[in-house]
Amino acid sequence: MVRKRREPEPEQSNKKQEKSDQERQNLAISLVPAKLQWRCSVAQTTLAFPNSRSIAVGEGRGRREWRVKCSSGGEIEKGAVNFGPGSPVRATNILVVGATGTLGRQIVRRALDEGYDVRCLVRPRPAPADFLRDWGATVVNADLSKPESIPATLVGIHTVIDCATGRPEEPIKTVDWEGKVALIQCAKAMGIQKYVFYSIHNCDKHPEVPLMEIKYCTEKFLRDSGLNHVIIRLCGFMQGLIGQYAVPILEEKSVWGTDAPTRIAYMDTQDIARLTFIAIRNDKLNGKLLTFAGPRAWTTQEVITLCERLAGQDANVTTVPVSILRLTRQLTRFFEWTNDVADRLSFSEVLTSDTVFSVPMAETYNLLGVDSKDIVSLEKYLQDYFTNILKKLKDLKAQSKQTDIYF
Repeated sequence: MVRKRREPEPEQSNKKQEKSDQERQNLAISLVPAKLQWRCSVAQTTLAFPNSRSIAVGEGRGRREWRVKCSSGGEIEKGAVNFGPGSPVRATNILVVGATGTLGRQIVRRALDEGYDVRCLVRPRPAPADFLRDWGATVVNADLSKPESIPATLVGIHTVIDCATGRPEEPIKTVDWEGKVALIQCAKAMGIQKYVFYSIHNCDKHPEVPLMEIKYCTEKFLRDSGLNHVIIRLCGFMQGLIGQYAVPILEEKSVWGTDAPTRIAYMDTQDIARLTFIAIRNDKLNGKLLTFAGPRAWTTQEVITLCERLAGQDANVTTVPVSILRLTRQLTRFFEWTNDVADRLSFSEVLTSDTVFSVPMAETYNLLGVDSKDIVSLEKYLQDYFTNILKKLKDLKAQSKQTDIYF
């Protein structure tokens, strides 16, 4: 007589899964050191360091050889282990980190439109992210600067989309390095199937800029973690131009520019979100580095001129020479409490140098199966904005006149 194997009761099975998930959370927490250290040396030298990268950086007539080495420190690298299967998860279960930001909110909206189950990791704050809930996403509170809060947010998640970046008042390394290392470490321990990380175009060419160096180091840490991943380098967001140029011009306030010929291929964050999910669904792109750029690279003056034409009024432009930015950066280095200001100014200096933040996109479009005609141009994006805002201003003016008549 063959005895049938007794199937576990659903309740017992659920309890086992819950126990497994809890064990994974505990393991993930135990792997994160109390304090991570970012070891990065950037110095002019002729010595070769093991496991370091070397980049030639042009300066003036000569060239300097920079040797850069970055690692997480502590025991973090030893802890990057997947501890076996937990609860089965669907590929549509995603966690968006940095969901309230300029790019993050577009990622959330696109994911919901495409039928994903979206969980948003946001910091605890006095003003909750209710708009994310209104759209249909689930919101969980955690803080990348507190690694012990991360593992619980990853339970039941298949893919992590990392859009987070530190606040201006925070040290750059707190979120952009220590927080990201902890998140990647926990993702590995919790069995996350795919990790999408947004970086900066040309970050590997500017080791002297802390923010770009940290982005490059995070890329390397993610590759070394063994997680399935896609790294997407970005050039610039069209949305950022609204507050920087469009609104001040309409309000007849000063807009700030530089005398540098830097060109940036801005991209609509809605297009970035759409291309991201195409990349996520293509398993052939696992482990790939992609760069997204808009159809054309623009100088600051060209952007201001375009806004002036569309707004129908001149801009009050205040030009800041690049030499002033460099001097300010050097002065702030004398005071420890201004080090982070200097770090951010060094990034500004790159953005105002003779640099082009753009790449040819034909190969990427072909890889993703996207028609370049479907990518929004900056002219079209700003035209739509000014058309809508000027119509609203006209309507408000008409209502104001009507109110004056009645009252």
